[in-house]
Amino acid sequence: MAKIATVITNLFEDSEYTEPAKAFQEAGHEVVAIEKEAGKEVKGKQGESTVKIDVGIDDASPEDFDALFIPGGFSPDQLRADDRFVQFAKKFMDDKKPVFAICHGPQLLLTAKTLEGRDATGYKSIKVDMEYAGAKYADKEVVVCQNQLVTSRTPDDLPAFIEESKKLLEK
Repeated sequence: MAKIATVITNLFEDSEYTEPAKAFQEAGHEVVAIEKEAGKEVKGKQGESTVKIDVGIDDASPEDFDALFIPGGFSPDQLRADDRFVQFAKKFMDDKKPVFAICHGPQLLLTAKTLEGRDATGYKSIKVDMEYAGAKYADKEVVVCQNQLVTSRTPDDLPAFIEESKKLLEK
C-alpha cells in the first residue's frame, strides 16, 4: 500500500484533512503528517481537529513516499512561504508521483511553479492565481490531470476528491 506524505500546519480546513486521511487509512495506506517539527500538534481552522506531526520537514524526503496530500484552509498559504515545503511538493510533481490538493492546496503547487499547462481546480479565490500560473482552470468538483494530479474546490467536493485520489493510489 502507499505511504502518503501530508504537508499540513495550523488552520488547515478540518474536513479536508480528516475525511481523506480516514479514507486513505481505511484503504490500507499510511498517512504521514509533515510540518516544521515532529511531535507538535497543529489545529484545524474550525477547531474540530488536531493533528500530531509525525515527521519534521528537514527529516522528510520525497523519495520515502508514494504520494503527496495537501489539505486546504490557510495551511497551504503558510507552508508556501517556506522553501523546504515548496521544494518538497515540486519533487512530487517533477517525479510524476500522485499529488492530491484540495481547496487552497494548489497554492503550494503554484509557488513550486508546477501547474503550467496542467488541468486543475481549486477554491474560487485562487482561480486567477492558477490561471496566471498557466493552469487550465476548470470549475468542476474534481479534476484529474495526466493520471497524477487530483484537485478539488471545496469540502463539498470531498466524495469525488477521495474517490479519484484512491483510484490513483490503486495503480
